[in-house]
Amino acid sequence: MAIEIRDEDLKIEFYRGSGPGGQHRNVTESGVRIRHLPTGIMVQASERRSQAQNRELAMERLRDALARREKKRKKRIPTKVPKGAKEERLTEKRRVADKKRLRGAPAE
Repeated sequence: MAIEIRDEDLKIEFYRGSGPGGQHRNVTESGVRIRHLPTGIMVQASERRSQAQNRELAMERLRDALARREKKRKKRIPTKVPKGAKEERLTEKRRVADKKRLRGAPAE
C-alpha cells in the first residue's frame, strides 16, 4: 500500500548534527527534520553525512509512521477461563479460607 505524501503537507528543516564527525559535521547542516502538518508526526535523520541521504531516510521513516497510523488494529476477542483452572482457583481459595479460620480463637 503506497501512501501519498504531498509536498505542501510537509515542513522540512535542516540542522547541524551532533556527536562525533569533526569539523565537517560541525559546519554542514546535514540533519533533516520533517514534520507532517496534517497529522503532526515528526521524524528526523542525522546518521549520514549527506543531507540528501538523510532526507531519504527521514521520508522513509515518515512513510512507515503513517502506515503504522493507518493500520487497523484487530479487535481483541475475550476468552473464557477454562473450567479446570476456575475450579483449581476456587479450591485453593477454600483451602486458604479454612486455614485462616483455624487461626482464630476456638468457638465456645
